[in-house]
Amino acid sequence: MHDLVIRGGTIVDGSGNPAFTADIAIDGERITAIGTIEAKGSREIDARGLTVTPGFVDIHTHYDGQATWDSEMAPSSWHGVTTVIMGNCGVGFAPAKPDRHQWLIGLMEGVEDIPGTALAEGMTWNWESFPEYLDALEARPRTVDVGTHVPHGAVRAYVMGERGANNEPPTEADIAAMSAIVEDGLKAGALGFSTSRTVLHKSIDGVLVPGTTATREELIGIGRAMGRVGHGVFEMASDLKREWNEFSWMGDLSRETGLPVTFAMLQSIAKEMSWQEQMAATEAQNAQGARIVAQISLRGTGILMAWQGTVHPFKFKPAWAEIEALPWPQQLARLRDPEFKARMLAEDSVFPESDIQAVLMVVAMGFALQYAMPDGFDYEPGRELSIDSLARGSGKSGAEQAYDMLMENDGTGFIYLPLLNYADGNLDFVRGLLHHPDTIISLSDGGAHCGTICDAAAPSFLLQHWVRGRTRGTITIENAVKRQCRDTALLYGLEDRGLLSPGHLADINIIDLPALKLGKPWLAFDLPAGGKRLLQKADGYAFTIKRGRITFEGGRMTGDLPGQLIRGPQAAPASAQKEAAE
Repeated sequence: MHDLVIRGGTIVDGSGNPAFTADIAIDGERITAIGTIEAKGSREIDARGLTVTPGFVDIHTHYDGQATWDSEMAPSSWHGVTTVIMGNCGVGFAPAKPDRHQWLIGLMEGVEDIPGTALAEGMTWNWESFPEYLDALEARPRTVDVGTHVPHGAVRAYVMGERGANNEPPTEADIAAMSAIVEDGLKAGALGFSTSRTVLHKSIDGVLVPGTTATREELIGIGRAMGRVGHGVFEMASDLKREWNEFSWMGDLSRETGLPVTFAMLQSIAKEMSWQEQMAATEAQNAQGARIVAQISLRGTGILMAWQGTVHPFKFKPAWAEIEALPWPQQLARLRDPEFKARMLAEDSVFPESDIQAVLMVVAMGFALQYAMPDGFDYEPGRELSIDSLARGSGKSGAEQAYDMLMENDGTGFIYLPLLNYADGNLDFVRGLLHHPDTIISLSDGGAHCGTICDAAAPSFLLQHWVRGRTRGTITIENAVKRQCRDTALLYGLEDRGLLSPGHLADINIIDLPALKLGKPWLAFDLPAGGKRLLQKADGYAFTIKRGRITFEGGRMTGDLPGQLIRGPQAAPASAQKEAAE
């Protein structure tokens, strides 16, 4: 008698090999057999006509605060994700001196658009050191496993105080102290170290993330801590300015430590290097023995604009400033007033001083780059859905068209603005990257950008759009599942998951692939202190299983919470090790 048997599903096992039909037996938290299973299960699932995959592994999230108070881990857990890795982009909450709590909250709020009030109310701060933070994470059961990086911003401020927070250069003693903290964090179970080197990442007060201007000596000095421990991923978001010669030090660090360095690879107006140059530099370093991995996004990265969101085209209008602080019902009443609408449309935007002035102008006036989001929106819209095009067809100005679209559904309408990865008006270049050996699926930012995006739905988008529905060319389901499960797991040394094979963790999705469909996003106000976040669900997930226990059935959380803290690399099961040796 097995604990659970999944019968007759179409198995896409994560290896990249062709799908096949078989049964899966589960005992405890592990898969014990795959094939024709004669023995019964204490519970059996009829998976005939359904697709069975490993649980998805999302390596770029920001649940650092939410994971301390929340067990559901939505929205990622709604989309078949069974493992999340957080602490990306150099921001997090440990180490943390008691007088730095609010500063760290402001840093996370500014960089990742997570409401500071929610973080302040939700976190208990029962830690100071990074190992103590891991202990706090370990104490809470969840629907998913969590792992994390040691974040550069927190480490720099902890060691250097205001000097570190203000990006002043460190002394040799400072670098040694930061390196020691990172080493202790990795020994305690961190999966890597992260840093930010982009002007887009600033605190709520407009200050660059600590480490943004770090020298090669600081970055390699800290990175060597990973080499001493023998594991870890060095993760980075960077503007990749040519003068910084980022690929040189990334390659040197990877070759010296034998460990991977990964960076956010985007088609971006903030990067001096085109995506082709970024990939060419990656390939050149790897040809010389480095292991640099380019993190890629599955769709245009940008903003879902809404009246109650973080930004919208009228954010910088004087009329909006008059109502910005009002409760939503009062805002809505004013927005419905024809005189108020006419006045706001007639006004010029007044932009604050900013080094991202071009971005603000695109938000306020870039109607050729902004898109309607009708039912069935697939995140690869054609020009016919642009606000500009729709306005011409309706005889309106672009601004009035945008205003009216935001007013839909009682003022809860959305406009899609893909700032990154959409310069060509399509995602054709991403298709090639999904087959490239030096790339990894990433950048969902689950738990972050609460008022601007909801890319935590990326695994569902991968299957719905890239595997099943894209008219400009799809990829195979075998490749998609391998990229989202096994490849992501192996990058972080998690050899126990991402593959449906005896001995591996029973992290499993059972999916009705033809029925898989992303729902409309919506703004919820369900974070602590009523904080807002964009959410999106998907139909089609029959079951999600974590460590052999059903966490979601028919898209609903069961209440079972088998998720654990991941401490360091996880070895492959003994059977797989024996197979590899033979």
